[in-house]
Amino acid sequence: MANMSIPDAQRDVRNVYEGGFYGQLVSGAVWLAAAAAATWVSPSAAVLTLFFGGVLIFPLTTLAIRSSGRAASLPAGHPMAGLATQIAFTVPIGFVVVVTMLGGRMGLFFPACMVIVGAHYLPFVFLYGMRLFAVLAALMILVGVLLLYLPLVPSTTGGWLTGALLVVFAFLLKASARSQDARPASSGS
Repeated sequence: MANMSIPDAQRDVRNVYEGGFYGQLVSGAVWLAAAAAATWVSPSAAVLTLFFGGVLIFPLTTLAIRSSGRAASLPAGHPMAGLATQIAFTVPIGFVVVVTMLGGRMGLFFPACMVIVGAHYLPFVFLYGMRLFAVLAALMILVGVLLLYLPLVPSTTGGWLTGALLVVFAFLLKASARSQDARPASSGS
């Protein structure tokens, strides 16, 4: 696998993870659960739900992929495996920064997390070879920043918006990956 081309490695990532479908679906469910916790339980419950749910995103995604009958990981030695792992660690590190900076201002929690998670999607453009991840990243970052500066918007808005956005993008990314991989290799990504 050492001599694998970048487009071939990206195609493998798209095929194994179905363009990010399962990961976005699980992530969307976690964000919706956190928004529900914030709405009907407490802001602290939302923080705990998003943190612990976030920790479970990869194992739940792997379980969902396996349940579909597909291989749930890249082959050993795959050139993109290290990058995927590194990207995964950016969110928990960013989450620690978000929780530390809140200083009791829970209205900033979801928008700040949107910016962190949105930024973490930028390297997915290369990992998957899919520009649609840049659109997802831009939407999350821009809306997150906007919500940081709109104090009259309910604090749960970012959680609900992100959950819905991730679920919608799960299907868009799956369709995009299938379309991209159906094209002849010479047409590029």
